[in-house]
Amino acid sequence: MRPIVGITMGDASGVGPEIIAKALRSDRVYEQSRPLVIGDAKMLERAAEIAGIPLRVNRVNLPSEGLYEKGTADCIDLDLLPADLPYGAVSAEAGNAAFHYVKRAVELATDRRIHAICTAPLNKEALHLGGHRYPGHTEILAELTGTKDYSMMLSAPKLKVIHLTTHVGLLKAIETIDPERTYRVIRLAHDTLRRAGIERPRIAVCGINPHAGENGLFGNGEEEEKLVPGIRRAASEGIDATGPYPADTLFFRTVRGDFDIVVACYHDQGHGPVKVLGLEAGVNITVGLNGGIIRTSVDHGTAFDIAGRNLADEGSMLEALRMAAELAPKDF
Repeated sequence: MRPIVGITMGDASGVGPEIIAKALRSDRVYEQSRPLVIGDAKMLERAAEIAGIPLRVNRVNLPSEGLYEKGTADCIDLDLLPADLPYGAVSAEAGNAAFHYVKRAVELATDRRIHAICTAPLNKEALHLGGHRYPGHTEILAELTGTKDYSMMLSAPKLKVIHLTTHVGLLKAIETIDPERTYRVIRLAHDTLRRAGIERPRIAVCGINPHAGENGLFGNGEEEEKLVPGIRRAASEGIDATGPYPADTLFFRTVRGDFDIVVACYHDQGHGPVKVLGLEAGVNITVGLNGGIIRTSVDHGTAFDIAGRNLADEGSMLEALRMAAELAPKDF
């Protein structure tokens, strides 16, 4: 049975409604899943009209009421926004709505009414103006599911990256890393890739310092203190985890095929290489959420500068939907 993937609309002042409408033109989406939009139906209708897409929006209250047919977008309509919400502007209304779309999706996933969540981008400033003080989607999902041990994974063609830390400053990130966190993220990477069909994932850990510290030449021994014990623990349990390796060559080696996934120590160390490969092909995945909830997302922002102009590319949304269907639990 095709999994039901709940697609949250994100910040409706951005490109979220447009990339959703465009993605729902794809035969592949309906072959892989049953897509269910969670947002404001009128925003989806407006985006489809701007993009010239003949899309009928079917308002439903529960996932079981969806038709899941190409040409019809099934939508749980929270009806939180005015019809004339301006494109490209930071708005407390849109930020608040984006939070409630995610909240409803988590409720449905927790009740096992949907199999996975796929999120369109939100705007952090708008989210804060709307009264929700979170750094981003990952932290919202963690709190709503009561999850403490989670991580952000990025996936692009030939490269997957999982992070020890994400939305914190660099000094705080290095302070936060410890052997337990290193081990836990390696374990999350291993379990997630096994679920996706890789029998024995090859996991490589980045160093924190240039040249992974080069035997103490750079830094203050952070690799030996914070990374190596976690790597050794994972390896002792039969996980193929190695490192730490110099970050300046590790991503090249992974794209070449030496490894299946890289463990990055901080946000930009992992995000930069993935985004060089193309924003349109990147997928953001939250792994380790309680209840086995899978969440994928486009790997780009709200793009306020092109919102409402029929310029947004749906490629990353298509990849995010594909990954959500692939990783969705099969035991519902």
